[in-house]
Amino acid sequence: MGALTALLGLGRRGRYERAGFRLYGAAVTAARAPRFYAMLGVPDTLDGRFEMVGLHAFLLIDRLRREAAPGPDLAQSVFDAMFSDMDVTLREMGVGDLTVGKRVREMWEAFHGRATAYAEPLAAADDAALAAALALNVWRGAAPPAGAAETLAGIVRAQQAALAGQDLAVFVAGNAQFLPEPVA
Repeated sequence: MGALTALLGLGRRGRYERAGFRLYGAAVTAARAPRFYAMLGVPDTLDGRFEMVGLHAFLLIDRLRREAAPGPDLAQSVFDAMFSDMDVTLREMGVGDLTVGKRVREMWEAFHGRATAYAEPLAAADDAALAAALALNVWRGAAPPAGAAETLAGIVRAQQAALAGQDLAVFVAGNAQFLPEPVA
């Protein structure tokens, strides 16, 4: 691949940019389900919403990175879309240009830490560890409402299964079907 092709975003990753943004949009829509905030007590704050968007984006990225090509490139496109959106959102909120890069890097590090914290219990089918990781991150160390972390862990497992049942071709087309309303 030539330098001009890479510069114009026409390489393998650039090829999935549109699909990546659409998939990220599906994750954001799923993360905004009112039940998370109204019934599970997820903080309806910038941090709480970041946690839920990150959780849903993680589930999608984790699903895609396990696929053969072009799954990993598509996963990278979803990741890129997420952090492009975070950059734009911070700028719209009035964060100064000199600070945006630092804030986006902090968000990237937080996302990476959460992805690691969620991947291990999901792979081991350890619901107690998943609920503990969710409680720590989603509620930021505050005590979640009784049973909320366990309910959210069940929702995460259901979303993971829903995504696992979808063909890679569906994702390549920019479509992802998260469960419409969280179910435990």
